[in-house]
Amino acid sequence: MDVQFTGEVWYWRGPAPWYFVTVPDDEAGQLEATSTAVSYGWGMIPVTAHIGDTSWTTSLFPKDGAYVVPLKSWVRKAEEIDEGDELTIRLTVDV
Repeated sequence: MDVQFTGEVWYWRGPAPWYFVTVPDDEAGQLEATSTAVSYGWGMIPVTAHIGDTSWTTSLFPKDGAYVVPLKSWVRKAEEIDEGDELTIRLTVDV
């Protein structure tokens, strides 16, 4: 299963700060439909994420009824991503 969307990068200033992009409602609904088949706990969904020329494995986090894509620091550096940027992301879920 593949989904593609555009979203804004936001910064979470928690005890372990991270940058994320929230999956829009339509795509989140598609992902949620597959979550029982692929989730390994806490509703996390393992995916391969693709931004520009960069691909990496990660897991989507459920948050406030949606899912968020965590952006690793090396991904942000490779693609020159900063808070507030609009990104097109493709996610591949192995179902």
